[in-house]
Amino acid sequence: MAAAAMSTLRDLDLGRGRVVPARLLSARFTRAGGPGGQNVNKVATRAELLLDLEGAAGVLGARGLARVRARLATRLDAEGRLRVVASQSRQRSRNLETAHQRMETLLREALAVARTRRETRPTRASRERRLASKRGRAETKRLRRPPED
Repeated sequence: MAAAAMSTLRDLDLGRGRVVPARLLSARFTRAGGPGGQNVNKVATRAELLLDLEGAAGVLGARGLARVRARLATRLDAEGRLRVVASQSRQRSRNLETAHQRMETLLREALAVARTRRETRPTRASRERRLASKRGRAETKRLRRPPED
């Protein structure tokens, strides 16, 4: 069934000029579970999209490939392919497009490099507000104490 789906596979656009070619993708269709009546029992609409990460190394780069493998380790199969499944719709084409979108989103998020926090000092006004609130709390607690004789 993967051969029949080859014509519907499209490139994955990861932004910043990075495009994973459709030839690195493969799709399988199986019967979906859950509600849907006779359609679920007869028609294979659940889409499983697989990406060959080794082949995508040229697009992702060595660091990107390592980052994807580390962050998406739970989604890799035994052959090291990235796997995404979609079965919300009753139509194969919609499920395949949903799987494409999820794959793009997952890869973009996995490739994103987190910014390091730039250390800043508290402003003078914020320090004064903090100290004023501490004085207020101290005053409240002082007033709760019994009077000293």
